[in-house]
Amino acid sequence: MKKMIIFEPAMCCPTGVCGPSVNKELLRVSMVINNLKSNGVVIERHNLSSNPQIFVDNKVINELLNKDGVDILPVVMVDGEIVKTKGYPTNEEFCSFLDIPADYLKVKIKKPSNTCDCSDGCC
Repeated sequence: MKKMIIFEPAMCCPTGVCGPSVNKELLRVSMVINNLKSNGVVIERHNLSSNPQIFVDNKVINELLNKDGVDILPVVMVDGEIVKTKGYPTNEEFCSFLDIPADYLKVKIKKPSNTCDCSDGCC
């Protein structure tokens, strides 16, 4: 399975989904990533303010930032190759970049098990 890494601009928290007014795009990306992770997809997010060393250690990202500055963020890499800059992947791009079905983007709802031996239905 492919591995995606998202290098994000500096934000107040690791996901950017905080504060009095939540950015709808960051909320969408967080939800998509959670759903993908629940389907076994490997995705890492790195925020410039909370993990600057990873930006220094990754040679490709370091060179890109030195050349184009922080306005290039977010940068999306799949298996070590840059697939998108200056924006987060759309839902369709997540599927295309990772070569996964669209069903992976949906929330999985666990159905209650009917195998508990409860006589009163409390479990």
